[in-house]
Amino acid sequence: MRLIILGPPGAGKGTQAARLAERLGVPQLSTGDMLRAAVTKGSPVGLAARDLIARGELVGDDIVVNCVLGRIAEPGAASGFILDGFPRTLGQARAFDQALEKAHLGLDAVLELKVVESVLLDRIIYRAREAKAAGLPVRADDNPEALKVRLEAYRTQTQPLADYYRTAGLLRTVNGLRPVDEVTSSLFAELRLQPRTADLGSLG
Repeated sequence: MRLIILGPPGAGKGTQAARLAERLGVPQLSTGDMLRAAVTKGSPVGLAARDLIARGELVGDDIVVNCVLGRIAEPGAASGFILDGFPRTLGQARAFDQALEKAHLGLDAVLELKVVESVLLDRIIYRAREAKAAGLPVRADDNPEALKVRLEAYRTQTQPLADYYRTAGLLRTVNGLRPVDEVTSSLFAELRLQPRTADLGSLG
């Protein structure tokens, strides 16, 4: 099954993507991880990304899309994947769709976690507090100021993807503000997957 999960920062995409990946037996793919892996491997895409990052420039859509395409072409993604954090823009989405079409592949669904932005701040503060209490590193962008910037970027760049995929008949929207297990159950229901006891609570 080939899936994309959408949602603003703090919506719980990573947790839900991990649960779906575990249930489906497919890799959870994040753009950041894929770019870092490409840089480490020294692939052409990785070298191009490394040079841009070294100059403090943004990695362009073409490089990001090629990085994702290279990863999903690997044997580990032959049975499917769930993309977390990609695509981020309409340009990326269109380029990805064109590449999938050329490969005679298609997406099965795009899952959107719908949340109220005012609630996200409390989530971010809680997540940072919990990480600190557990002795874990706190993400540099887990603070109110950074969240505002990230939300603005999401609204302008990524939110339009919901309409794009809705028009394509792929969008499935669930309420992301409910307890984690309930969100997981709703996502499974949208995909017509039967939840197992081990799917709930074990990864949250």
